[in-house]
Amino acid sequence: MGTQQLIESVTQGQLREEGFFPEFTIGDTINVHYTIVEGDKERVQVFQGVYISRNNRGVNETITVRRIVANEGVERIFPLHSPRIAKIEVVRRGDARRAKLYYLRDRVGKSRRLRDQRRGLKNA
Repeated sequence: MGTQQLIESVTQGQLREEGFFPEFTIGDTINVHYTIVEGDKERVQVFQGVYISRNNRGVNETITVRRIVANEGVERIFPLHSPRIAKIEVVRRGDARRAKLYYLRDRVGKSRRLRDQRRGLKNA
């Protein structure tokens, strides 16, 4: 057994099972329920924003979520298979034609909004 196969077999048990998260795609507005540990207390904080990218595969898979707070863009990167993520909810489906929506960083005002998938192109 090669080194890469050994690493993949060890990390296979740490992956979330299929269907744990709802189906969401780039451009969707999502709520990420993330567990925050403060001392010996735990609480769940909700981060709502536009899902702009997905990176890597396997245990190292991450998603980037962007939101606007006080006219300042805030991006947060979440490890998808982390036990700290309680759940992910899809608030609104967005219509995007790209795999990464980094161009939203330069947009200001109404131009930073994405079309709703119901009014835009329908996925077959």
